[in-house]
Amino acid sequence: MTQPVIREIPLTGPGSGPYAITVGSDGALWLTLAGSGGVARLDPDGGVRTYRDDPPDSRPLIIVGGPDGALWYTRSGDDRLGRITVDGRADAVALPTGSAPCGLAVGADGALWYAGMGNDTVGRVTVDGEVTSFPLPAAKGFPSMLAAGPDDALWLTLNQANAIARVGLDGSVTPYPLPTGAAGPVGITRGGDGALWFVEIVAGQLGRITPDGRIDEFPLPDRAARPHAIVADPAGGCWFTEWGANRIGHIDPDGHITGHPLPTPAGEPHGLTVTADRSVWVALESGAVAHLSPPR
Repeated sequence: MTQPVIREIPLTGPGSGPYAITVGSDGALWLTLAGSGGVARLDPDGGVRTYRDDPPDSRPLIIVGGPDGALWYTRSGDDRLGRITVDGRADAVALPTGSAPCGLAVGADGALWYAGMGNDTVGRVTVDGEVTSFPLPAAKGFPSMLAAGPDDALWLTLNQANAIARVGLDGSVTPYPLPTGAAGPVGITRGGDGALWFVEIVAGQLGRITPDGRIDEFPLPDRAARPHAIVADPAGGCWFTEWGANRIGHIDPDGHITGHPLPTPAGEPHGLTVTADRSVWVALESGAVAHLSPPR
């Protein structure tokens, strides 16, 4: 088997801060620009177009493909969800003041669900712009990322409360404390095994929680790697970013962990996505996108 090949594509220039990345309904890659505001579109052939209709201090973070075919993203700096169609028409939905939304996911109910990092809430937004906000039980829990689970609930990382929370579609919340203290959970994804996989940025570990609340943790070979985001691998494992170590990591279904260094130092890898050909695309806050071709 050949080793993965990583190349980096310069994208948006200094200070733009590419943060998260996803595949749009048009087959292109779409990224948030946390440093400059707005989003960027990367064609499969390498062409780049930026859309900076948002204020520079809107600090967009997480971006997902919405049920309406548009791209939706959190604007943590001005308490909004941004929306942009694949042909570039942009608008936004206002959220409660102080929400500072971070994570975003499409729920089983066809709505957008966000993590209210600034006011300890989780919120629901329909494609028509109707907003409902639900309080979380942990004060200053710093809700960060969320993912739709196999049980139709949303699963949420509580970074400062050191827990994973299950949020029902009715807004009911069940927290599950992590075995490791002060682990700092951030990214979370639904794995191919029916569990939710997450990263612990402070503890330098990966975690796995089943829908019935059983938690397992997997220490990384480099506990100072500061894992940040995670996404399921179609082959049954997960890919994740090691922000503090400038690497892309992988865990296979047997729990074996490998790391793949980025070519350029200080790339600051954050969000990542896997495309249909099993390629891994990573947003580098230094101003580029990394493309990892899978082993053959």
